[in-house]
Amino acid sequence: MYCRPESQKIKATVDGDGVLRVACESEDKDVFVDILPETREWPLKDKEMWHKLHSLVLKRVVRLPYSSSRPFVLNETTQAVVVRCGSSSAIVTRVSPPLAKLPVYVPPSDSDTRSSDSSNSTQKPARFIASGAPQLQLQRPNVIYLMLDAVSHRQFYRRLPKSAQVLKTIHRPGSQRLFELYRYHSVGFSTDNNTKAAYLGEIYPTRPNPLPIWAYYRDRGYVTARIEGNCDDWARELVGKNFESQDYSIGNRSLDYELASPFCMPEYYPDVGNAYGNFKGPYSIIAHCLYGRYVHDWAFDYLYQLRSEFRENRAKQLASQKDPRPYMITTTFLEGHEGTGEVLRTLDDSLATFLESMRDSGELNDTVLIVAADHGLHMGLNFAFLQNGRIEHQNPFFAMSVPEWLHEFSEKYQAEKGSERVSPFVANEQRLMTAFETHHTFRVLADWPEFETDSWRRSLFATQKAGRTCEEAGIGAGYCMCKIPGSR
Repeated sequence: MYCRPESQKIKATVDGDGVLRVACESEDKDVFVDILPETREWPLKDKEMWHKLHSLVLKRVVRLPYSSSRPFVLNETTQAVVVRCGSSSAIVTRVSPPLAKLPVYVPPSDSDTRSSDSSNSTQKPARFIASGAPQLQLQRPNVIYLMLDAVSHRQFYRRLPKSAQVLKTIHRPGSQRLFELYRYHSVGFSTDNNTKAAYLGEIYPTRPNPLPIWAYYRDRGYVTARIEGNCDDWARELVGKNFESQDYSIGNRSLDYELASPFCMPEYYPDVGNAYGNFKGPYSIIAHCLYGRYVHDWAFDYLYQLRSEFRENRAKQLASQKDPRPYMITTTFLEGHEGTGEVLRTLDDSLATFLESMRDSGELNDTVLIVAADHGLHMGLNFAFLQNGRIEHQNPFFAMSVPEWLHEFSEKYQAEKGSERVSPFVANEQRLMTAFETHHTFRVLADWPEFETDSWRRSLFATQKAGRTCEEAGIGAGYCMCKIPGSR
């Protein structure tokens, strides 16, 4: 299962001044550049998934002829272009504006991301300040979250063996610790409920204008970036209806950088018929390809660029003895979301390489890396006819790497203040966990080094109750796969 290479090799780069340079293998071909629209600031009404977002992206593409005889300068807000040499094409991405030129963001005073208390009470939640921690521990950790749609714990090991092997090598006591949740349980059938639990902390929003977790981070000074990996907008599709006005822009409110336009190109996302069919599009049972490469490789390109930009800026700030600005990156991969379970194999090499780069770069000393799924595969024969398939559907993959200092603090805090004097990282691996704990983990990290004690208690940094029921964990009875009394 592979992508057929384009007939021509295209070399294209963008320098620090925004100048695009293109070299085509055949110099006699006409060269054009499609300037892809920046979608981050678009209002909710423009991001409706079923062809609205797709059609507007295509409508707002600007095609210009390219000539090497004169500079081709990109607008500062342009994140991606498609370079076309004859019948061959390639995507070029960049992080723009650079972090040093990013406007200072001031959150509105009425933000609903500032407190986990959704009641009308004016009582502030209890907080803890890690004031006694070493200086390194007081620096806010970066967060990178890779969401693998529809990948069970077993499926991760079956279809991504290289990534699974590399993941094990990330565990390096003294530098960073890796742990998995073997009984991580989904809270609903599909992406909807499971990602709402992770990104909102609730499945049914109790307040108007609910904002995703990356808004919570941005409000606290984080640089936030999101790669959709599909012609879709999570916030518009899953919480957009809860907003009082469809003219509101969640992206502009919650993100500094967003990449979505490349994944709306018709060569990948059909512009006619069913965009989610079996033979083309994000749910296709054949390789997900775009311009001679796997779709996920274009996403990884931008992810590497984000890391490079943010790490370079971090190094400069540390060299100047300034507090480095932390970052939060989320991205989604849909290779697991198809009926055969085979397309996921195509992700293995790229994911393994990414994990190796994280391990070897030293980033995991100050970065929390989460690789997780929303649920297991919910299509195909295994799910339809076998109990094993239904169990896998409710047991998504979850692994998290935490810096050593955060691991040590969590163990000490649990020992001093927890009701159970057991390591949270050891205990939670074999206890019933859900995306609700993931949400509170996100909150604790965003608030560090001063966090709400209730969020800590409900996060993965605290030892969760042994033998708790699905009802206690927030799992509906119709989805519960842990029905043995007293099971842990």
